[in-house]
Amino acid sequence: MTDPDQDERLARLEARIEKFKAKDAPKPHQEEPYSQAQLAWRMVIELVAGLGIGFAMGYGLDSLFGTLPVFLVVFTLLGLAAGIKTMLRSAKELQRQGPDGPAEDDTPGGADDKRMKDGD
Repeated sequence: MTDPDQDERLARLEARIEKFKAKDAPKPHQEEPYSQAQLAWRMVIELVAGLGIGFAMGYGLDSLFGTLPVFLVVFTLLGLAAGIKTMLRSAKELQRQGPDGPAEDDTPGGADDKRMKDGD
């Protein structure tokens, strides 16, 4: 059998080991430095996606009808406008949320929606 004094020393040693392990454990990943870059990339992707879709639709229609530059130019400009509109909508949404995340009243079902349902 083991000595009770030895069990106590072993428990203290294990506690010290756990304390040092917790001290050296990696810190949780903080997303704040990356969130601004992610938002910027989101906006860039929205703009480029609008341009790409407009270009593809215009090129497809031009090759179908045999009028190469007409639909290509028109739909590319429409895609640019749609991409800018989507990008601005995202920026407005982010501005409304603020730095601390979404505000309570801005979420679906918030105070504004409840007032609309009640008829106020």
